[in-house]
Amino acid sequence: MTLIPQTDPHASYVEHKAAIDAALARVLDSGWYILGREAEAFEARFAELIGVGHAIGCGNGTDALELALRACGIGAGDLVFTVSHTAVATVAAIERAGATAVLADIEENGYCMDPDALDAALKAAPKGRPAAVMPVHLYGEPAAMVEIVALARARGMRVIEDCAQSHGAHYQGVTTGSIGDFGCFSFYPTKNLGALGDAGAVVTGDAELAAAAREIREYGWRDRYVSAVVGINSRLDPIQAGVLNAKIDTLSADNARRQAIAARYNAELAGLPLAVPGTRNSSTHVYHQYVIRTKKRDGLREHLHQAQIGTGIHYPLPVHLHPAYRGRVLVGPTGLCRSEAAAREILSLPMYPQLSGKTVDRVIAEIRRFFL
Repeated sequence: MTLIPQTDPHASYVEHKAAIDAALARVLDSGWYILGREAEAFEARFAELIGVGHAIGCGNGTDALELALRACGIGAGDLVFTVSHTAVATVAAIERAGATAVLADIEENGYCMDPDALDAALKAAPKGRPAAVMPVHLYGEPAAMVEIVALARARGMRVIEDCAQSHGAHYQGVTTGSIGDFGCFSFYPTKNLGALGDAGAVVTGDAELAAAAREIREYGWRDRYVSAVVGINSRLDPIQAGVLNAKIDTLSADNARRQAIAARYNAELAGLPLAVPGTRNSSTHVYHQYVIRTKKRDGLREHLHQAQIGTGIHYPLPVHLHPAYRGRVLVGPTGLCRSEAAAREILSLPMYPQLSGKTVDRVIAEIRRFFL
């Protein structure tokens, strides 16, 4: 029986191999191995894709979040409101910038920030300056940005979108990443637009914020070798930029294939004792992960494992329960019960554009066999 992986970045590499090889040859022939034309070309193309004026490539998605925070002048003494049901990178970046994370719960029937929980957290804000809200477009579904942005703007706060999983997703007709002051992207190999290693980018429509982020990503240089501000070293590798240039043209088609697979899952898993992912009427979900929810999660996962079907749990612990963060991160007054409940019940099914219809049918058949 052939193993079905939960995600398969190698399949994407094989599909784009000729274009990737050509891009790598361009980089090697150029003799420019840090930033350079390949990185600049990707930045321009990615900014156009998102619908903003500026994209700044960097080392990874965590760095992108830190760059955005620091470019906004956010640091020690500042509060950044985000969620606990996310990759730990979200909170790690806030702490790396010197700010303090305040965690709000997720929606009752979804996995993104609950605006009501955010409102309560803002009203009960602890000592410090409420500086930014960092919603996470988790699994490829946009968060409730109208409500979140309104709450932030009423208090003069920045909005920094964590778009690590929402490449090409739309909310009320605009692309995620173009709604807040910054959008922050990861190009980890398994992402909808993935490199062959770590890579990231921040995007913005604000020229001054873009200039600040560019300075900070390279030691704070305005003039070479002279640091005008305190910066870091987080430059987009031109080899990774070449890979991204080779793959960006198929992002829309890849997302459409993910949506088709999700529609097939939705239709065939209906009526089983599990919840399939929902979508907002005002948004398009790009299914970086296809996440179901069931109280029988662990039994189902073992059954699928025995059937050579890979699954994942994104994420097994909300950030506030990680040993490194337990008891020391701040939590909004509504608590994090929904985040904790979700972590006990969620399961990510196989999801990547190269999945064949026959393979999807096999996954569905095994899930139905478990429950029926």
